[in-house]
Parts: sequence; structure tokens; C-alpha cells
Amino acid sequence: MCAAGGAATDGSDALTGAVATSVARLGSAMVLSVSGPIDLLTVPALDAAIADALTDKPAVFVVDLCAVTFLGTAGLRTLLLTHEALVGTGHFAVVADGPVAARPIELTGLNEVFGLYRSVDDALSALG
Repeated sequence: MCAAGGAATDGSDALTGAVATSVARLGSAMVLSVSGPIDLLTVPALDAAIADALTDKPAVFVVDLCAVTFLGTAGLRTLLLTHEALVGTGHFAVVADGPVAARPIELTGLNEVFGLYRSVDDALSALG
């Protein structure tokens, strides 16, 4: 179901382990789409992309992980810190479906901390 609303499909390279991001502004919402693996080596690029997207202070910030090929603990930490940074100033949600990204979020209980949706459209409808 992740395909609804679009997911990042450009720039990542499974052989080199690169992560790619793209940003879309949809009204008052900002959607950061991520592709490739998110681990200790690639999370600094994700952190930078999130920081850059948040400089615009969106009312709603959605991280789309539908094209992520691996989600490690460093990525989970980044999602938690992003949620904490937005408490009281904006709404935060994550889009993920399936074992690669949604399962680690659910197993750690982070889906009880921030919204986890199956598509960008679902997240935007719920938040805004």
C-alpha cells in the first residue's frame, strides 16, 4: 500500500549502501521520502535531510520509508528524536508498510509514540 502518495525511488544504490531523500511540500505538510538502507553509516544523511526539511517549520512532517531497504536502530533513534523535536510545534508521522520498516517500528513500540501509516495519503488525511 505504500505506493499511494509516492515513495522515493531515485538516487539510492543498494550496492554502495547509499541513502537518498527527496522532499515535497503538500500544502502545510512536508513529506520527506527516503530510499536505501538506514543504518549507522547512512543515518547522518537522513539526519541532515530532516534538519533541512524542518527549517521551514511545517505544520505536518511525514517521513515516508516505503522505499527503505533496511531500518536499523540508528534510524529508529532518528525517528524518535524527530518526533520529540516536533512535540508542541507540529505533527509527525511515519509511512511504512511491511517487514523492512514497519516491523522494527512496531516491535519497538514506536508506533505507540508517533503515528505509523500505510501510505502518505493516509498520514496526511489523519493529520491534516
